[in-house]
Amino acid sequence: MRTLRSLTPIVLAMLLAPLPLTPGARADDKTLYVGSYGGSYETIMKQQVIPPFEKTAGVQVQYVSGNSSETLAKIQAQKGHEDLDVAVLDDGPMYQAKSLGLCGKLKTGPNYADIYDLAKMGDDAVATGVVATGLAYDARAFEKAGWPAPTSWADLADKKYAGKIAIPGIDNTYGLVALLMYARQNGGGIDNIDPGFAYMAKTIAPNVRAFESSPGRMSELFQSGEVSLAIWGSGRVNALADTGFPIKFVYPKEGAAALLITACVVNGAPHDATAQAFVDYLLSPSVQALLANAGNGPVNKKVTLSPELAARLPYGPEQISKLVAFDWSKVNPKRDDWTKRWNREIER
Repeated sequence: MRTLRSLTPIVLAMLLAPLPLTPGARADDKTLYVGSYGGSYETIMKQQVIPPFEKTAGVQVQYVSGNSSETLAKIQAQKGHEDLDVAVLDDGPMYQAKSLGLCGKLKTGPNYADIYDLAKMGDDAVATGVVATGLAYDARAFEKAGWPAPTSWADLADKKYAGKIAIPGIDNTYGLVALLMYARQNGGGIDNIDPGFAYMAKTIAPNVRAFESSPGRMSELFQSGEVSLAIWGSGRVNALADTGFPIKFVYPKEGAAALLITACVVNGAPHDATAQAFVDYLLSPSVQALLANAGNGPVNKKVTLSPELAARLPYGPEQISKLVAFDWSKVNPKRDDWTKRWNREIER
């Protein structure tokens, strides 16, 4: 995930420009503006999730796609003359939005009572889905080599995997989570990251073939046989598996890290009441089941999934309870310093 500082001036200017609203598209208009992800998530939202809401609420929903950094940039630039009503972001950027006062107070609807505690993010945001960060491995390559499936974060230190491992860089949330998990397992944590850096530098990095943040390039590394084991997200693994590649996801025995898909009503949104209803709608069992097809584990306890789909996602109270969540309000202020240190000590 790129920070705003990494964007070129031209790209940043494009992101910060006001949305191209139609004349009169303000509080008296019946158009709800939602900033959210592209890709398969956008497809499901536009085709299956949004149309029933439009019909029931008597509004039109304008979907403004972009990654989390782009949507965060938009709501930050539009502060005081808000265009977006709802923002859907990864949990890290959402905590940035919260700290900047960009999210309004959430008026919890009827579905809020049915969500896991993991999804509750205070009075101004809520998680609408969860993915897991754990281990991805090429089952065919492991079988050919006679290796058992990995079970632990510590397995990446095994010399038999030397040159066959990929890890996203710290500019990617998966890479940052790896650092935090290794710190946590070696006596440290957010407030004491040194054990994480020491462990990665001495035992993990020497085995790594590539620090690769691009999902497309990570897929290519697996498909070409250059790597057989990686730290990656359950959603990314499922997407590659859907192509027929024999990749599998593992929830490490120490716990997989939770990455949350989150939503908030933009502070000062022109259509606050409708935006509040839309966020609660995203938490409804029917919508949660639809979003599971885009790789999001449900946060509503009442959702029932098919065994096949449930096996691909963080799902159910037992699995959700084992996910490790980090306090991004503490992580975000440290990211710049950690990035510089990562570049010096890990990706040398």
